[in-house]
Amino acid sequence: MKLDRIIAVRNSKTVYRDGDLCMKVFDESYSKADVLNEALNQARVEETALNIPKIHEVTVIGGKWAIVSDFIKGKTLSALMEENPDKKDESLTLFVNLQLEMHRQVCPELPKLRDKMNRKISMTDFDATTRYDLHTRLDGMPRHTKLCHGDFNPSNVIIAEDGKAYIIDWSHATQGNASADAARTYLLFWLRGDITGADRYLDLFCELSGTEKKYVQKWMPIVAASQSVKGNEKEREFLHTWVNVVDYQ
Repeated sequence: MKLDRIIAVRNSKTVYRDGDLCMKVFDESYSKADVLNEALNQARVEETALNIPKIHEVTVIGGKWAIVSDFIKGKTLSALMEENPDKKDESLTLFVNLQLEMHRQVCPELPKLRDKMNRKISMTDFDATTRYDLHTRLDGMPRHTKLCHGDFNPSNVIIAEDGKAYIIDWSHATQGNASADAARTYLLFWLRGDITGADRYLDLFCELSGTEKKYVQKWMPIVAASQSVKGNEKEREFLHTWVNVVDYQ
């Protein structure tokens, strides 16, 4: 396998292309368990009706763990939105419809989103009262088992040359409540500084899914808290501003 054509560089990982294959190579700091878990998540999602790259193998390249999967020739939806700002609403509609199709899938072997969020809330640096209120709020939310991506944003959607849309990067996949997944996507738009896009996304999600906006908004403090245990200091500060337990009593 050749590692001479870099197509993406992300935190703790570099993605290469070798012909029809894509190789995601993880830094030495990345644990074997996390790599194998990501591969297992993706393999389970392969069993659904969604278009996603198929995994070929998990291996070690140059002393580093790597996941080898299909290379999808095309452009990310985020790149297309930047190239065609006049078609942003059309792109967002496609984006939301793709997310709704994902939420119609079921992967019973995936970890439960609720368990993951409870664990992460316990890891935050909020005071005990705030953590208790967040756990209580989460416990009171409806229990669903829909396929959730956990990092669904336009850069994780590839539009192939034939127009087919593929969803990539399933490392955070879980089964849970679709509105929690939507709240995460909304916050991702905010983190990227696209406030207008965030608001339009939420409007479209609620309109096309028949979901009340207040219901998605109830998830935002919980999602923000669970996500605040990772990322840089600036992101954590931003996410902390969303964790206002009093507002969602």
